[in-house]
Amino acid sequence: MTRNPKSAHLSEVSALAEQVLAEVERAVVGKRDALVLVLAGILAGGHVLIEDLPGLGKTLAARSFAQSLGLRFTRAQFTPDLLPADLTGSFIYNQKQGEFEFRAGPLFTGLLLADEINRTPPKTQAALLEAMQEAQVTVEGQTFPLDLPFHVLATANPVEYEGTYPLPEAQLDRFLLRVGFGYPTRDEEWDVLHRRLDRRQEAHRLKAVTDADGLLAMQAAVETVTVDESVGRYCVALASATRDHSQVLMGASPRGALALMLTARAYAVIRSRDYVVPEDVKAVAPSVLAHRITVRPELWMSDVTGASIVRSVLTQVETPGPRQGG
Repeated sequence: MTRNPKSAHLSEVSALAEQVLAEVERAVVGKRDALVLVLAGILAGGHVLIEDLPGLGKTLAARSFAQSLGLRFTRAQFTPDLLPADLTGSFIYNQKQGEFEFRAGPLFTGLLLADEINRTPPKTQAALLEAMQEAQVTVEGQTFPLDLPFHVLATANPVEYEGTYPLPEAQLDRFLLRVGFGYPTRDEEWDVLHRRLDRRQEAHRLKAVTDADGLLAMQAAVETVTVDESVGRYCVALASATRDHSQVLMGASPRGALALMLTARAYAVIRSRDYVVPEDVKAVAPSVLAHRITVRPELWMSDVTGASIVRSVLTQVETPGPRQGG
């Protein structure tokens, strides 16, 4: 059942977003920029793919966001033998009632951690598509709506890592953002160890800053953020430029331009503004557009990537002038 959230003032949303980030940073050390992007994706109503090598805090970040946002949390460990019904649920025969009843799977939650999503074959990955796009699942011809908010935070190892399957383009396009964490500095790594010694237990206990209704209200407030036409056209120009780039086989679709604008709005709110500036768009562009770009096959063995193409496009496309009256 979809709830109708009460409206929230943008200044309140900015304050809550800062509290959420502060709480998550109690568990995840030294990843502020990446965490801001993940939160921007959630506030924009989207799903986020966290892609990096094992052991860099991807799963911890997803669990921490669920705790701090006060969302019901489920985890699905993606393995080569995972079936679509293991995610969506299935009909089970109830002997007492003498009829089949639907038993919901882990997709029926507030925040789903799709752990190591690229370790399962494409058929099972595709089971997520309907849920991510339509907030519903269909099992044996019956459709079941998901409660809102519903978000997928998926973790993935790089495709060159042994035992992984490349995510289909349609699946990648459903993720609003793809974010990487990278290795910590030595000081940050020692901070991880030091906090573990002080905590005297493995688990992190984070407090809930808000809840499901509160998050819906925050998302509703983000919808009121002002986007000047020049900034909106800048988003279109960036996405369009990826299609015309000489090293690209397939560039970002119009959905990429829309994702760029939606994420920039949420990013602006986190930065305590009620309007979007070009710098917001630039800050989120690599995470929003890079995974929507397919590099020409002859360049696969080179250093050319979706991210490098986005960086190139950012230097080529003219930045709009200052916002009038802002």
